[in-house]
Amino acid sequence: MNAPPKRRRATLIGLSAVLTWSTLALFGALAGPVPPLQLVAIAFTVVFALTLAVWIARGERPFVHMRQPARVWALGIAGLFGYHLLYFMGIQAAPPADANLINYLWPMLIVLFSALLPAESGVGRLRWHHITGAAAGLAGTALILTRGDGFTFRSEYAGGYFAAVSAALVWSSYSVLSRRFAHISTDAVGAFCGGTALLAWIAHLLLEPTTWPQGALAWSAAIALGLGPVGAAFFVWDYGVKHGDLRVLGAGAYAAPLLSTVLLVLVGLADATWPLAIACLLIVGGGLLAARDMLGRAPD
Repeated sequence: MNAPPKRRRATLIGLSAVLTWSTLALFGALAGPVPPLQLVAIAFTVVFALTLAVWIARGERPFVHMRQPARVWALGIAGLFGYHLLYFMGIQAAPPADANLINYLWPMLIVLFSALLPAESGVGRLRWHHITGAAAGLAGTALILTRGDGFTFRSEYAGGYFAAVSAALVWSSYSVLSRRFAHISTDAVGAFCGGTALLAWIAHLLLEPTTWPQGALAWSAAIALGLGPVGAAFFVWDYGVKHGDLRVLGAGAYAAPLLSTVLLVLVGLADATWPLAIACLLIVGGGLLAARDMLGRAPD
């Protein structure tokens, strides 16, 4: 049946994170050769500073939002910091395209894991069109990331593959388990961003050399990451996974690598290819199929 208006609205809000994540590659490229964990640290520092400013402007005490149960903090930090650490470990220890493809198992895992939530979570039953739509999105993403050349497992990159799989498991688990804490205000994400920034700086200092952005354009791109894909996007994603349709959000997340690649093509940083065209059909078609509950009546 049709999704309730409130759930539809929350789903659309959550999907806006996907639009924002599509700018990640562009801003990352414009930021220059900044080590990835340092770039994450800069971006999360920006979003935490902005969040503090918002709280103060509203006359709220920041510690009110930071005073969360230990298990909520554990989930938030594991989701934001744990995912990024494992993701960058994956792309540094294995071919980036291969690791990124493995990482993009997370939208499919969200769709599958949503079936494990209790009935009172409001997610609803997992149906064939949810799985088929997510599978089409995964196939389209594979075409984008491998450029139609396929994926070949190489044992020397096993550590990187394992890190990428772990990243997918962490982000999908974080997204689904957040549903269990729907009563926690999305403002708590600001606190998690602060904790993530601190841990990212520590990880950067331990694991990477320091290279600052060079020039106004590079700094603007680094700050834009904190305003959008590595920062603000997590607030709308949090609201979406807590109150929207997890299955549609999972399938719709495959639009991020598609839109990212299209954006790079438009600005001249990538070429238009036939795998990209086919991937567009698979991802868009899969997303529409998974969202048929929202678009109209979906019979059993």
